[in-house]
Amino acid sequence: MPPAESKDNIFSKNAKENEIMKKRVFAMLMACVMALSLMACGSKSDSGDAGNNGGDSGAETIKLGGVGPLTGGYANYGLSVQHGAQLAVDEINAAGGVSGKQLELSFQDSQGDPESAVAAYGKLMDWGMNVFLGGVLSGETASVVTAAKADDVFIMETTGSADKCIDGNDKAFRVCFYDSYQGTAAADYLNDNQLATEVGVFYQSDNDYSAGLYNAFVAECAKTGVTIKETQTFTTATNTDFSTQVNALVNAGVKVVFIPIYAEEASTFLTQAKGKFAEDVYFFGADGLDGILGKVSQDVTIADNVLMMTPFAADSTADNVQAFVKAYEAKYSATPDQFAADAYDAVYVVKAAVEAAGGSVSGADLAAVMTSLTVEGVTGTMTWTADGNTNKAASAILYKDGVGTLFGQNAA
Repeated sequence: MPPAESKDNIFSKNAKENEIMKKRVFAMLMACVMALSLMACGSKSDSGDAGNNGGDSGAETIKLGGVGPLTGGYANYGLSVQHGAQLAVDEINAAGGVSGKQLELSFQDSQGDPESAVAAYGKLMDWGMNVFLGGVLSGETASVVTAAKADDVFIMETTGSADKCIDGNDKAFRVCFYDSYQGTAAADYLNDNQLATEVGVFYQSDNDYSAGLYNAFVAECAKTGVTIKETQTFTTATNTDFSTQVNALVNAGVKVVFIPIYAEEASTFLTQAKGKFAEDVYFFGADGLDGILGKVSQDVTIADNVLMMTPFAADSTADNVQAFVKAYEAKYSATPDQFAADAYDAVYVVKAAVEAAGGSVSGADLAAVMTSLTVEGVTGTMTWTADGNTNKAASAILYKDGVGTLFGQNAA
């Protein structure tokens, strides 16, 4: 039988055990606190306004978030939007901010992928985003538009033009043209300027932007009497060899080929088409063609006879346009395109909306004032309808020898 422990040994042992127990309890409490903290930071989608400061006038800044391709084949669009928005943020902050607050911009790279855009949107919400400038590409915005509504985040879409980018969200508006408008305006422009009575079409059937413009264009041509003589398509999986489509359109003998596609694919099409069409054939597209000269920089004549509908022309003599172009070129050593101009205008529209809403950044409050606003932007005079779309005129730019000039009558 072992000898009995002394009282001192017993007390010493109990004290040690109590100390160990205290440390264990303290560690468990700290773990619980940290877990609760992490849950609070990551639970933005469980609450209608989590991650958004709403009408909180105590916030020191107004946080603007954007998503778009900063890498990959569509990076030229994303960088233009990022740069245009940042320039506006810098100007507004230098002039005193908005309702006494400074603006912050965070722009996340989506690589042009809608699924990556969802993850990027989540990062922006964790950051505390107040206003979403949308996705550069239509699929990016469409992938998060429902979540943004639930989060009470106001969307001022920059360049996502597909109808579904803002459909079903009464807190979503845009500064860019929407697809059905562009397709309709393109058909009217052909008719009003008597460019052709028969046209060919080349579009991407699995792309929201391209298919949206195509459908609206065809519907309007039926009304104006313009005949669609030949239609050729491609998909994401078949976007490198267009020889069959080019030959079919050449054989159709049309004077205009409507190409509602992005500059990346347009550069491939035009390169393969060079020298095969008659010299007087126009390749007519919309805002997705912006940046085409950069895609064919090895031979800018590849873009000869490209006719692009756009709300923005860098060579406009308007004072506000020239001031914007000068500031953009000084900051980025490049001439701004329509994507940069739309983003620049979008930030100034947000400024006007916040001021009209008395400094609130609540999605509901900002949406409530939009239809009462008139904003003079570098892309034109903008007003908005209750469905979130803007009203402004479109121009057409014709490219020749690497230079774009205004062409024909404007589309209202």
